[in-house]
Amino acid sequence: MKQKRISSIALAAVLALGLTACQSGEGADSTPDGSAPAGVAVQVQEVKVDTISTENKVSGRVVTDGQESVFVAAQAQCTAVYVDVGDVVIAGQKLCTLDMDSTLSSYSAASISYNSAVQSYQDQQAIFDKQIALAEKNVSDLKALFEIGAASQLEIDQAELSLQTARAQRDSTLAQLEAGMQSYKSNVEQLSAVLENVDGQGNVVAPISGTILTLNAVESSYVSPSMPVAVIDGADRLEIVVSVSEALVPKLAQGDEVDVSVSALDLQLVGAIKKLERSANMQTKLYSVTISIDEDVDGLLSGMFADVTFRTDTSADTIVIPTEAILTSNGVQYVFVVENDAARYVEIGAGLTGSGVTEVTSGLAAGDLLVTVGQAYLSDGDAVRIVSGEG
Repeated sequence: MKQKRISSIALAAVLALGLTACQSGEGADSTPDGSAPAGVAVQVQEVKVDTISTENKVSGRVVTDGQESVFVAAQAQCTAVYVDVGDVVIAGQKLCTLDMDSTLSSYSAASISYNSAVQSYQDQQAIFDKQIALAEKNVSDLKALFEIGAASQLEIDQAELSLQTARAQRDSTLAQLEAGMQSYKSNVEQLSAVLENVDGQGNVVAPISGTILTLNAVESSYVSPSMPVAVIDGADRLEIVVSVSEALVPKLAQGDEVDVSVSALDLQLVGAIKKLERSANMQTKLYSVTISIDEDVDGLLSGMFADVTFRTDTSADTIVIPTEAILTSNGVQYVFVVENDAARYVEIGAGLTGSGVTEVTSGLAAGDLLVTVGQAYLSDGDAVRIVSGEG
């Protein structure tokens, strides 16, 4: 009986070992030699130098252009004429030259004064912000010391009075600076209206392409603000009109290329800024921008919605990486790169952001092997296994 019992125990042990072996072999991710691959699986991309621009997307509508009268809001002498009635011109082409030196100089001086006033306002605001932050910290520290008996109520009262004085001085000074800034801005806008169709050399330029119907510019004679310099019959072409903020409009210029997207047609186009309004809409406080399209597009109709992307603040020859590769922790941005089959933690400085990409101002160099997929599972020094990506 005892011998049978021992045999049963031995048989059970053999079966248990066999079952364990089968379970350990099920579903194992093993290499050809039977061992598990080492390291966290990641995808990588070689860091490269590129150009990046800040993208500002706004929505607008497709409209039809037509006749346009070209006015100059000042009396000025015409020194040269380059076109005749019946001539076909293109947008931006010179029509005539006016003696606008005085107005151009005034505009330049007004622009400098306005920019200086803006800078002064920002500088003073930064100084006051620091002073008030220190005063607020002083009050907070004294209250903490008061709780443990290391400061008096009088000290707290004096600190709070200093804080109130600093705030009042900030509000008063910034209000005066803002009033001056708005005055300079108004002057710039008035002069901009005068120079709406005039370039920096005093040339009156065609705002649209088309045929000259009337021309009131005569060499050695004066043009009047009450009469159009010329009237242009534009070809029946489609344009896009959008409205932009006062923060964006100074960064735009006539002729700048823009990207246009028409979702109704699943269409991507390249356009150019044809016209910038120099004064804001009284209700919306936004500035109107007209975008021209140089190609005929089947199916594009007046009234359709369109998205326009302006590219500003361009950085060339800079490190640009996919934004999705960047991780953030406690306000610190960082990435992982691969060196000698191991992950290395790298803190970075970020600059401009574009469409799915970000400029890196510090931390990376061209040629680094950047982890673009799998970085969330890494720690500094982890072994990695590159499964795909660019070398």
